[in-house]
Amino acid sequence: MTDRDLYRELSENIGMRNSQIVPRLFELIADKREAELLLALPSSAGDYAGASGVSEDEVEHMLEDLFVKGVVFKKRSGKGVLFRMSRDVVQFHDASILWPEAPRAFLDLWQDFMDEEWPVISEKAQKSGTRPVGRVLPVGESIDDKQQILACEDVIRIIDSADRIAVTNCTCRLTARKCDAPVEICLQVDAAVEYTLERGTGREVDREEARRLIYEAEEAGLIHATMNREGNLHFICNCCPCCCMVFPLLIHRNLNTCDPSRYRAVVRAADCTGCAECLARCYFGSISIDQQSGVASVTAGSCMGCGLCSSTCPENAISLVEVRDADFIPS
Repeated sequence: MTDRDLYRELSENIGMRNSQIVPRLFELIADKREAELLLALPSSAGDYAGASGVSEDEVEHMLEDLFVKGVVFKKRSGKGVLFRMSRDVVQFHDASILWPEAPRAFLDLWQDFMDEEWPVISEKAQKSGTRPVGRVLPVGESIDDKQQILACEDVIRIIDSADRIAVTNCTCRLTARKCDAPVEICLQVDAAVEYTLERGTGREVDREEARRLIYEAEEAGLIHATMNREGNLHFICNCCPCCCMVFPLLIHRNLNTCDPSRYRAVVRAADCTGCAECLARCYFGSISIDQQSGVASVTAGSCMGCGLCSSTCPENAISLVEVRDADFIPS
């Protein structure tokens, strides 16, 4: 097998058979021997050593290096450690970009992928009817009836109930560099923390600092998002409308790349002064000011229920109300 075939097969293994860029990413992150090792996974270090003739110490060294680079993952059991490679391109993206020693050329190539190939992949996913993997996450303080909010959809409650929290760089802003929003701002929760710390891709924070980071993100106009499922959440992303891998496609191409929260913004007309502060905070074009009344209103179909408009309203005239049942969130 030629070197080129090695990297193309690695690309095929994560569902990127037709990609012209993903094989080049693998080539930057793994040499030929490491690529051959990746193609043999899942495996333990000992099993691969026995089959390949490479010493077990050398195999362990390569696997640890690939683990730090974000292309290999560990599963520990009573029988030892089993290694596997990234299961799909999203996992490869999220993990490898945080490789502490990633060269700028590697990060720039990831951005080329996001600009050139990711939109086509997202269009195909939408046509297939697949639910988005991410979901908007409001801060519960914005919600009108706080008794209705679920523990898995209030950023602060997720933080307060977490055993461990870590902060990492935002992979999207690290590669795209299209705005000056905070970069060290995305949070890893519970099970994801150990992985983050072992790789050296983030630092552990206490609940107080995590809450401070969330409010900093809110002030910067970042949208909170998490995994689109009911429990066992691993991360809280704080996303901008320009660098993010999902929101620009939703905003500019109307692709269903992220599910909304279960809530929608509503304006109390009697309290609204028409100051238009909320317009700049709504990236989805859901808010307008009536020319005659001077009062803001929300277009129901495009509101993502993020609550950024509510948190910036000087008159507290905007809140979130429940518009989707609890079973909207996949279990």
